[in-house]
Amino acid sequence: MGSELFELTGKVALITGATQGIGLAIARGLGQAGARVVINARNAEKLERAVATLAREGLTVSGCRFDLVNGAEVRERVAALEQEVGRIDILVNNAGIQRRSPLEQFDEKVWREVLDINLTGLFLVTQQVVQGMIARKSGKIINICSLMCEASRPTVGAYTAAKGGVKQLTKSMAVEWAKHNIQSNGIGPGYILTEMNRPLIDDQKFDAWVRARTPAGRWADPTELVGTAVFLASRASDFVNGQIIYVDGGILAAL
Repeated sequence: MGSELFELTGKVALITGATQGIGLAIARGLGQAGARVVINARNAEKLERAVATLAREGLTVSGCRFDLVNGAEVRERVAALEQEVGRIDILVNNAGIQRRSPLEQFDEKVWREVLDINLTGLFLVTQQVVQGMIARKSGKIINICSLMCEASRPTVGAYTAAKGGVKQLTKSMAVEWAKHNIQSNGIGPGYILTEMNRPLIDDQKFDAWVRARTPAGRWADPTELVGTAVFLASRASDFVNGQIIYVDGGILAAL
């Protein structure tokens, strides 16, 4: 019975920004749990390469290229995808960017780009996908959050503002859509070994700080988010709603 709770066979999962790092790891994990995975990206070459990689591993996978901040394109591509796959049971909103600058020097255009991709794009994709979930009275929405939902550091003010918005939007989704048997939750990664974090990983001083600050004493691998993602995508989490689960090695628990 235990394994059946986490079974995703017959489900379709759309994962945004899934050509590398956390998104690719979650796509692989959901596919290994039985789901048909559809990975999204803006870059056609990267998307084709990621699809080919997962297909070689024996997973049922396809790609769906669209720019998630273009509302008209989102509506068109998601509608076409639903014609192809029939439904989207699981949505993982993973796409995101990071731009670093002191707040007093933050360029307005860059500020808007960070909020558009991390927050507004997430809203636009979810708003379109949830229409089918509401009609079917079933769905799982997983938003990739951040430690920056709870705290901040210098130079990441735009990202912190966006991820704080994602946390609260996740709660709003749960409040509005729980009556349709839709569960909306978030995963808050700690410090993860990804390309987006490469400037921090390569900074010896910051690397030492992360290891000292994290009770587990290390960075996490993206694969360590997969178990939480499978849990939130499966019927094991059918009464879990509006929660952010932090996979952070204990960092938020420590002073």
